[in-house]
Amino acid sequence: MIRSLLFSSALVPIFRTTRTSPSNFLGFHCLPFSATARFTLVSVLHCPGIGVRNPASFCSNSLSVSAKSTLFMEEVPAANEVQLVEVLDATNDDHGGVLVEMDKPMDSEVFVPILRASISHWKQQGKKGVWLKLPIELANLVEAVVKEGFWYHHAEPKYLMLVYWIPECAHTLPVNATHRVGVGAFVLNDNKEVLVVQEKSGVLRGTGVWKFPTGVVDEGEDICKAAEREVREETGIDTEFVEVLAFRQTHQAFFGKSDLFFVCALKPLTFEISKQELEIEDAQWMKLEDYTAQPLLQKHEVWKCINNICVTKIQQQYSGFSPVLTSTAFSSKQNFLYLNEHDMSRR
Repeated sequence: MIRSLLFSSALVPIFRTTRTSPSNFLGFHCLPFSATARFTLVSVLHCPGIGVRNPASFCSNSLSVSAKSTLFMEEVPAANEVQLVEVLDATNDDHGGVLVEMDKPMDSEVFVPILRASISHWKQQGKKGVWLKLPIELANLVEAVVKEGFWYHHAEPKYLMLVYWIPECAHTLPVNATHRVGVGAFVLNDNKEVLVVQEKSGVLRGTGVWKFPTGVVDEGEDICKAAEREVREETGIDTEFVEVLAFRQTHQAFFGKSDLFFVCALKPLTFEISKQELEIEDAQWMKLEDYTAQPLLQKHEVWKCINNICVTKIQQQYSGFSPVLTSTAFSSKQNFLYLNEHDMSRR
């Protein structure tokens, strides 16, 4: 959204006052400016339909104003023409910046003057970071915005987020998400058989190696729910999440991002396998000792370590982290805190 303000070609001071009638306003005298230039004080109102550089479309002082009107000192050229410049509507963030969410089509030649005026306005307000959210329909503005000093922060299927730093110092804006999160599911039945799959794609395709069901956690999805979902999608088995046994962190993985992988223990609730045809070559229940004896799993240290954790867990000599619903002082929304319930219960 855009709101209209009156600006001069130079950066002008902003005055705020409260009044109930324009006729009661006595005006300001600003001596430091050039004697050859004339200045007028104009009440800025939210008026629909105001266009850029449309001198006839501004709201005059004859209209009623709110209890708190924003006043801008405007330089008037000799011909008494007033240039109207619009600024972008923005919401304040929690760190001294603003967020602009564009939602209407606009030509870049029209948008750039509005953006420049907006940045000048926010600079006067002492703002720091500017977050500009462009929906995919406004991709035509990207090149112009980048030329104004914005840079890419992140992209989603339906929008692109760009950022700008106003102060003349190193920026303190948080970077884009640095990690991808994955899960692996250790599912063991009462016969000491582990649920395993062979994949149709990936580095293990065609190797004959059996592995745990794995997958990536979706946006807004809890780790425990992601593990249950991945098992169900790949094998058709319903499970109940028990605990996180371990997690691994690697770097420079998916498109240069870091990777967090959580090894999770789950309890099977059903036992008849119905494999996913798109991604899974085969799925079965396999004796745990046969699974751990696979040459490739014995060759790699991380897999050997995970196998040892699983075996130790079966022997009831290892406690992982179970999800416990909690909330914070900043939100009523509940989240999972993963902790060692076994040791906590002994206190």
